[in-house]
Amino acid sequence: MKKALAFLLAAVMLLGLGTVAMADSVTLNVVTSYGGDDGNRANFEAAVKAYEESTGNKVNDGSATSNEEWKAKVLTDFETGSEPDVLFFFTNADAEPFISAGKVVSIDEIRAEYPDFATNMKSSMMAVAADGKQYSVPSSGYWENMFVNKAVLADCGVEVPGPDYTWDQFLADCETIKAAGYTPIACSLVEVPHYWFEFMVMNNGTVANHLDVPASADDAAAAKWAAGLNDIKALYEAGYFPANTLTASDAETVELFNAGEAAFLIDGSWKVGYFTQNAADLNDFAIAYVPGKGERSASEAIGGISMGYFITRKAWDDPAKRAAAVEFVSQLTSDEVLSTFVTTEVTALVNGASPAGLNPLQQSAADANANITAIAGAVQDLLTAEARGDLFANVQNVVTGKISAEDAVAQAIALN
Repeated sequence: MKKALAFLLAAVMLLGLGTVAMADSVTLNVVTSYGGDDGNRANFEAAVKAYEESTGNKVNDGSATSNEEWKAKVLTDFETGSEPDVLFFFTNADAEPFISAGKVVSIDEIRAEYPDFATNMKSSMMAVAADGKQYSVPSSGYWENMFVNKAVLADCGVEVPGPDYTWDQFLADCETIKAAGYTPIACSLVEVPHYWFEFMVMNNGTVANHLDVPASADDAAAAKWAAGLNDIKALYEAGYFPANTLTASDAETVELFNAGEAAFLIDGSWKVGYFTQNAADLNDFAIAYVPGKGERSASEAIGGISMGYFITRKAWDDPAKRAAAVEFVSQLTSDEVLSTFVTTEVTALVNGASPAGLNPLQQSAADANANITAIAGAVQDLLTAEARGDLFANVQNVVTGKISAEDAVAQAIALN
């Protein structure tokens, strides 16, 4: 009888503990851009499942595809008090409305209670808001660099560029490639001149001042922009772009490169997926380095991390959700989890990501990124849509001599 009573009491106690555990579990409302068509959707779902299993908490997933409509809805939800507990969102000026409204919590405030929060991230690569504070924990980002067709280079007797590749070496290589009957540079100057613009501007300045936007037509930033456009013009006049560069689409010039008819292509990390799906032999391609000129080294590239995780004030001020939200962000941005999201993308992880099962092109990109010494964001992102459109529409006019580089820059910044 005593044994039976003891068993019954133990069962009641266990039931009570289970009830407490259930009472302590919470449901977090989470919004991200990992919608159904996102390449990392499956990785996000796996990470959420692991979080739920390890904590007993639940996640109400409000993820959708990242577009202007989605961004507008997120901002409207903050205005109406319907914001989520955790948000994965852009870390640039798009986030300023809810940051300035005090609707998200700064990293410093979180660390006052959770000292280890986001300490696996490089502080220098975490976005800084207009008020000088950091609010988001970064995920993976993007890079822009030079793809090379190794088969073309080998046929021309040209070495794959290394991190010390110079502008003079590049010009000599282009001349050799052209003489061998190939197109040196795959690029549609009518559709995607911005990749070359970014690097040519950096080649006439530094990685440190790359994001300087001209305030007037005669300041230092305007001068380096004009010099960059003139470098593109020089490449055009030398015959290094495709013969139809002023009429061809980006898809056509990329296919020229893919088909083994062109040697060099400047593009971004997203293009690795394209070649993975469309290249006949990935061993024919590699990621190298855009040639350096002046103070810029070829190991300095365009790149950055444009999105990160925010913890909202609503969740932070809720005693039941504070710890749950911190744990969610900590798990989703851990070295182990981010390594499942990364193939070649930039990360802010102190220890770097450790992706597994990379194909030859992805491995080449990872190797190249290991040699990158500095990155700067794309300066074009700081222009208004009108100014940006005008500037790049004028590239074809600059290279054909219909307008000077200086006038093209002045015209664009007048619209900014």
